[in-house]
Amino acid sequence: MPIFHYLLQLRNCAKHHSAASTKHLHAHFIKLGLTHFVPLPNTLLNFYAKCNLLQEAVQLFDEMPQRDHVSWATVLTAQNQANFPYKTLSMFPSMFSLDRLLPDDFVFASLVKACGSLGAIKQGKQVHGNFVVSPFFDDDVVKSSLVDMYAKCGLPDDGRAVFYYIKLKNMASWTAMIHGYARKGRKKEALELFLRVPLKNLFAWTALISGLVQSGNGVDAFGLFIEMRREGVSIIDPLVLSSIVGASANLAMLELGKQVHGLVIGLGYESCMFISNALVDMYAKCSDILTARDVFSRMSRRDVVSWTSIIVGAAQHGGAEEALSLYDKMVSNGVKPNEVTFVGLIYACSHVGLVNRGRELFKSMIEDYGIRPSLQHYTCLLDLLGRSGYLDEAENIINSMPFKPDEPTWAALLSACKHYGNAKMAIRFADHLLSLKPEEPSTYILLSNTYASSSLWEHASKARHLLETLEVRKEPGYSYIYFGKESQVFYAGETSHPMKDEIFGLLKELDVEMRRRGYVPDTSCVLLNMEHQEKERQLFWHSERLAVAYGLLKSVTGTVIRIVKNLRVCGDCHTVLKFISDIVKREIVVRDAKRYHHFKDGKCSCNDFW
Repeated sequence: MPIFHYLLQLRNCAKHHSAASTKHLHAHFIKLGLTHFVPLPNTLLNFYAKCNLLQEAVQLFDEMPQRDHVSWATVLTAQNQANFPYKTLSMFPSMFSLDRLLPDDFVFASLVKACGSLGAIKQGKQVHGNFVVSPFFDDDVVKSSLVDMYAKCGLPDDGRAVFYYIKLKNMASWTAMIHGYARKGRKKEALELFLRVPLKNLFAWTALISGLVQSGNGVDAFGLFIEMRREGVSIIDPLVLSSIVGASANLAMLELGKQVHGLVIGLGYESCMFISNALVDMYAKCSDILTARDVFSRMSRRDVVSWTSIIVGAAQHGGAEEALSLYDKMVSNGVKPNEVTFVGLIYACSHVGLVNRGRELFKSMIEDYGIRPSLQHYTCLLDLLGRSGYLDEAENIINSMPFKPDEPTWAALLSACKHYGNAKMAIRFADHLLSLKPEEPSTYILLSNTYASSSLWEHASKARHLLETLEVRKEPGYSYIYFGKESQVFYAGETSHPMKDEIFGLLKELDVEMRRRGYVPDTSCVLLNMEHQEKERQLFWHSERLAVAYGLLKSVTGTVIRIVKNLRVCGDCHTVLKFISDIVKREIVVRDAKRYHHFKDGKCSCNDFW
């Protein structure tokens, strides 16, 4: 039978994605001894690659007696498509050492894409250098890939230098440049390119909006999304919706997120898995864990991101047992956990003192799933040990782990030492922490209190002095509250609000009742040199108290009061919010810089350790 007939059969199998028929043909070729005819193996290889049969593709590639540029380009592209870019780069040296072949334009494009996926800028520049001196130096497809690589690696200016020399600039290169500048927070350059793009289609808008969301410019992203909708751009691809859901999550704007959710349903994208994943994450971050659970439960398909989003959400909201139960279901459903899953799980264990379970999970992560622990994993494990009083074990881990502890790690352990009264160890940790020149104001408060409790007044004075220096440049404390379509921002010490008299009056009433129930202001977090009464006044005007009072005055009775604070809630405000939740019989949810606090009936979900 002529070779071209077998080629037609293979193409017919490819057209119908018939893996079984293709494998049957492959076996037939082996029996007939036809595998040495170059077109057949390459056609087979291409089919296996396009049908995501990577294992079969690699095996066939390894067994090919003669490989050409088509063979190499096909298998390298298959590795990229299977999300194994590191295998693409590790295979490439054999192209010359085994087959004496130099890369062509297709191979260069595959290598550049792998470097971009890995953020491997050093290797990417080496590939770029080889491309420039190759016969394919003028290939626009490779140049577009280089633009994308530099944008992904956070070097949009380098990408623009390549972009300038592309003769026929396609939409992929335009969107890569726009996204590259937007995700670096360089709005001016991103907008300039966006205004110049020949076709302002959905993908150009998505590149700009998603980049701004990633750089923390969620408000600007929302403004552009609204403009895009006004211009009647059809949302034929849901990626932009995923980005704007993410913006709602980052801003903790629940009502805005609900409106976007409504749009998702209206456009028929609710069944899209990555949109549902984004919604689960958004509701959890906006402190509405009940709706996050509801969205998750309605998902017909779930991947590792789906499970991890709900596990981390449950853990952050104090649902440790729920998080661990979800993990067991995840594993039983055959879903393999990732790095983020274990961060959430060990974090969950730390807040309920499940030391043995936390140790087991840390060990399982390494031995069962081959995940190398990051500093974040170690920080969660150290926090677990510290909270449960295993301070010596925590110190041993710090001395043996392959990372230098950062400010949050030392601060967590120092809090644990203070909690368990281990003064000697506390001073050791405090010295390490102070040497890092911390940036978080609460860290200096912790340091000053630690030194003062051990009568090391000079060190305590130094911590206070450093805090006063920091006050000049630190972000002012603020809290915002939202309900319905209304939101309000309050700054610490604010006295210019139109409702200041009502807010002050309610706070005074609550203060009287709290003191009757045993409340004593904790002024230790106010390190400024002032009279005790003035320190109490400073605490009285903290932003979260103003936001809570406003919420009680304006919201519907019985509804949850949700507040977002940019800094860590101080110890005194934490106590006050517990008292208020019990006095007014309302649930108060606060998302601060550290975690979520659910105040209800005089208790907090963090168990007073945050």
